[in-house]
Amino acid sequence: MYRTHTCGELRLQHEGREVTLSGWVQISRDLGGLTFIDLRDRYGITQLVFDMDAQPELCERARKLGREWVIRATGTVRERTNKNPNRPTGDVEVEVTQLDVLNPSKVPPFTIEENTDGGDDLRMKYRYLDLRR
Repeated sequence: MYRTHTCGELRLQHEGREVTLSGWVQISRDLGGLTFIDLRDRYGITQLVFDMDAQPELCERARKLGREWVIRATGTVRERTNKNPNRPTGDVEVEVTQLDVLNPSKVPPFTIEENTDGGDDLRMKYRYLDLRR
């Protein structure tokens, strides 16, 4: 299955459910025993968590993911210990049990976010990327 939910719809009421999400890797953070990835689709952002103690091979694969890679992740929704009030999905995260790389990507010339670091000329040159904002 491609996905069961979008990245913008998971809330505390989904806690304990197994979900499949697909989207672009926005940010990856390696904190030693844990790796966090912010997964983005057109509907929002959801945090994925990979635990080195529980599944070391999966965590190692997650550490190799690049920005804007397209992935599919399956896991269990759980309540976050450090909630993010600036994000609608900031109360939950997905503890990943399966990871599939759908398409690797070169690093884009600017960040594909609402407040991008690309100037107008650069954004117009890569208009096909800018439209994903």
